[in-house]
Amino acid sequence: MVHSVYSETDIFLRELISNASDACDRLRYEAIANPDLLVEDAELKIRLTPDKAAGTLTVADNGIGMDRQELIDNLGTVARSGTRAFMSKLAEAKDGTSLIGQFGVGFYSAFMVADRITVTSRRAGSSEAFVWTSTGGAGFDIRSADEAEAARLSRGTEIVLHLKDDAKKYLEPHEIRHVVATYSDHILFPIELVEADKSEKINSASALWQRPKSELKPEDYTQAYQTIAHAFDDPR
Repeated sequence: MVHSVYSETDIFLRELISNASDACDRLRYEAIANPDLLVEDAELKIRLTPDKAAGTLTVADNGIGMDRQELIDNLGTVARSGTRAFMSKLAEAKDGTSLIGQFGVGFYSAFMVADRITVTSRRAGSSEAFVWTSTGGAGFDIRSADEAEAARLSRGTEIVLHLKDDAKKYLEPHEIRHVVATYSDHILFPIELVEADKSEKINSASALWQRPKSELKPEDYTQAYQTIAHAFDDPR
């Protein structure tokens, strides 16, 4: 299914970053009514951590996070929260805030480059964290996070991709920077690349509509449309 939907492997990182951005947006919205959700960690961001020794790439955010049922609902069925269903729900809803931050087909693009994915998530305000694991086959495992796993994540979602041998290029910092610059530069939240206990912001964190029109190129509009709509065609 994944290979029939996607043709460019770079897309997986765009999709995961987009999901992380949505999760941060949803937390920011919920914090309007419940400011305590942001008290301990007010700076919303996305972190990318390559580990060459382990062969893993981690995409983490400190956004809204998911509880056990949300992990099952959002990740347990490939197309449950896909773009078509999302747009259908949006049309029925009074507003779209309850739909922000949902995973869907975009998440599964990561199986183009990973043979195993582990998702650890803790919903904002919850004392419990959960771990979801799948090899992209017919099923998945879900369990409560152990003490060490829970301590790593005070809020949000951590996705660990165990990369296939032919996808190890995504452990290279220059490759990660290239993909982010191409597809995710306009994401509003800082995207940090973590190397040897040092992190560096690698996106401009400036939305297209916040930049002077004179600075924009046609490809900027195309990239913004494709990210927001989770689409692969060009805007009209």
